[in-house]
Amino acid sequence: MSVASKNPETIVLHAGHRADSATTSVAVPIYQTTSYQFKGTEHAANLFALKELGNIYTRIMNPTCDVLEQRLAALEGGVAALALASGQAATTFAIMNLCQAGDNFVTSTDLYGGTWNLFANTMKQFGIEARFVDPSDPENFRKATDAKTRCYYAETLPNPKLKVFPIKEVADIGRSLGVPLIMDNTAAPIICRPFDHGAAVVMYSTTKYIGGHGTSIGGVIIDGGNFDWEKDAARFPTLNTPDPSYHGAVWTQAVKPLGPIAYILRIRVTLLRDIGAAMSPFNAFQFIQGLETLPLRMRAHCDNAIKVADWLAKHPKVTNVIFPKLMSGEPKRRADTYLRNGAYGALLGFELKGGKEAGRTFIDALKLFYHVANIGDARSLAIHPATTTHSQLSPEDQLASGVSEGYVRLSIGIEHIDDILADLDQALAKS
Repeated sequence: MSVASKNPETIVLHAGHRADSATTSVAVPIYQTTSYQFKGTEHAANLFALKELGNIYTRIMNPTCDVLEQRLAALEGGVAALALASGQAATTFAIMNLCQAGDNFVTSTDLYGGTWNLFANTMKQFGIEARFVDPSDPENFRKATDAKTRCYYAETLPNPKLKVFPIKEVADIGRSLGVPLIMDNTAAPIICRPFDHGAAVVMYSTTKYIGGHGTSIGGVIIDGGNFDWEKDAARFPTLNTPDPSYHGAVWTQAVKPLGPIAYILRIRVTLLRDIGAAMSPFNAFQFIQGLETLPLRMRAHCDNAIKVADWLAKHPKVTNVIFPKLMSGEPKRRADTYLRNGAYGALLGFELKGGKEAGRTFIDALKLFYHVANIGDARSLAIHPATTTHSQLSPEDQLASGVSEGYVRLSIGIEHIDDILADLDQALAKS
């Protein structure tokens, strides 16, 4: 079902599904199946040859996942999406869809620790070079680009640095050189739409705000359908040369009857088919439930986060609060440019006078906040990145990604603000 509305509150409830065709169920059914009955040998052959699209095997597609994919594509303004087993799988596939051994991509230094490790170490094992650049100057992306550069990568609201990425500036540089920008929008759903600013691909860890319930791991890649992969064909051999794993298909040509979906279709029928990082139908159902309340939750998350940031900024034991609203100069301008409706996200960080030990004491004293390695739950969360999420990074790389020894990161939930502040107050008193 197509939805004419451009309002996220309507899209998350109605896009991609009206009623189940077999049972007329209004709720999206969980199609907990591995396989699908073909109508005959011709039908099966057409599906495998991509002469028509349809269900073959749940490792590649599933009707429950399909509703989630349609809904998220509509929410972001993209043309198609692909649900995957985790956010890390989404990041990996987004890059590997364009990069082969000997290629490189340019990435922001302002990254989640798991992504940094994936790029700096695991990608290297595949012969793919990640070139890390400081996004405070967008021209650093141009300087790091050469003929083997296949894409740019960045986080909209970097976790944990929280300096909003210059999406349009870097996207414009990339397009002038024929290089697409891939944006991880995990920390900024609803409040930022990267396609509106020139990004070519958007990905999410749906584990976070999309779900909101902390019950399921997942990820999604969304194709904007707005990048001309044929214009500089030599830069994208994975899309413009015959693919021996799929009967010699040239993806930019093969998809023309289907629309501008070469990028996302290749991931589905090659990388997902071969590597198998599929989202389970049950998890897709869980994310659909979370998505239905996402606009309401993001409003509450962001309102609470502003109040917490203002309160922490006045606390005598806090030396620095890292939150977009409280920044100045270019970081504040970018926050106001790319984040909508007066919202600044629900993540914030702060540093304590007592450094690492004060941070540990604070974390251990929390009662309402959960001490977990996650963000985006409806409940409030806290962690000390230097000893957890970013502990595999060198001290130099930790600082480059925004992590100091005394840095504490909070993911502000939707509890009553009085209860959130009371818990922070009692924990700070012991730190």
